[in-house]
Amino acid sequence: MRPATLAIAALVLAACGGPSTVAQPAAGAPLETRPPNADGQTPAFPGQTRAPFKTAGVQFEVETFAEGLDHPWSMAWLPDGRMLVTERPGRLQILDTDGKPTAIVADMPIVDPRGQGGLLDVAVSPTFARDGLVYWSYSEPRDDGNGTVVARGRLVIDGPKPYMADVQVVWRMTPTLDSVQHFGSRLAFSPDGFLFITTGERSIPEGRMQAQDLTSGFGKVIRVFPSGMIPKDNPFSATPTDLKTIWSYGHRNIQAAAINPSTGKLWTVEHGARGGDELNIPQAGKDYGWPTITYGEEYSGKPVGEGITAKAGMEQPVYYWDPVIAPSGMAFYGAALFPAWKGSLFIGGLSSKKLVRLTLDGDRVVGEEWLLQDLGARIRDVRVGPDGAVYVATDDGKILKLVPKM
Repeated sequence: MRPATLAIAALVLAACGGPSTVAQPAAGAPLETRPPNADGQTPAFPGQTRAPFKTAGVQFEVETFAEGLDHPWSMAWLPDGRMLVTERPGRLQILDTDGKPTAIVADMPIVDPRGQGGLLDVAVSPTFARDGLVYWSYSEPRDDGNGTVVARGRLVIDGPKPYMADVQVVWRMTPTLDSVQHFGSRLAFSPDGFLFITTGERSIPEGRMQAQDLTSGFGKVIRVFPSGMIPKDNPFSATPTDLKTIWSYGHRNIQAAAINPSTGKLWTVEHGARGGDELNIPQAGKDYGWPTITYGEEYSGKPVGEGITAKAGMEQPVYYWDPVIAPSGMAFYGAALFPAWKGSLFIGGLSSKKLVRLTLDGDRVVGEEWLLQDLGARIRDVRVGPDGAVYVATDDGKILKLVPKM
């Protein structure tokens, strides 16, 4: 550990004394005690919200792996242990194995960094050792607005300056809209060879209703081959829809996605309005309701959509938070470094400024624990590193590393 890291880690530990010094409820009681944002809403089934507090009793230390970054959004590892980090203004950084910035990758596309836009997710191809491919998502500036785009390129790292060669757009959001909000977007490679892409519905009224529109890329989960080709077994590939890439629809703004290693299925978390952040396991061709049904309400206090939480033909979330955690980034834990965390699902919290750990029983949430509240940091991404440590990126320019307490 570097001297600066030791000093900062000591300060963090002094503040948090292990998992957290924030008062925790007794086991079996829910962590959330505030009233839901919308009156009269009830969960569709037991355990759909406010799971009981369940701690794994893990004692950990928090190290500052890197700092001085400009709004880091996502992290991914190269096979040699170096880390790729996206910075929202448009830079793809390479950090060495101890967190020191070594290079900015050249020849990346121009992004629209306004609002929630910029250079967003990054993912290393499962076949990187063979093809050197890296995938990323970003908000693309266009003459009449912008839109989410996923591209890939061959990362050339031999030589004095790394650069991206043979850049190719894999998927481009249509239609174009002039909005600076709700771009999505996370990338996840499935074990059966597909690439999932999550999007947002652009927030403004002109875009919101398009979450229900199968001719629009807004508010969708997209499924393609890594090359961008459309799988023939996609749910709408044999219909007149203009977007045969759609896997599921009726989503608001999905900024967390990961493959459950136990099942190979995609899990997502999307931002709700004022209340109603959702954990989903998107299924082919299913409608997840936004903005027709939802938990929570508008920020004005008015009902969303039809003002109901359930409707025939629309899916219920596996779990939801009301009030919200403002999710961004998620990771399943399966490494050996923290045996007690195996099988846990970690989700970053922005406005809630915490790391959420869920205990799962199959596809059900049976426990919840909140970590890192003492730091007061907006957590943008969470990943499990090749060393088994839990890494979190924060909006104040840091990458923190959770390791066992010595």
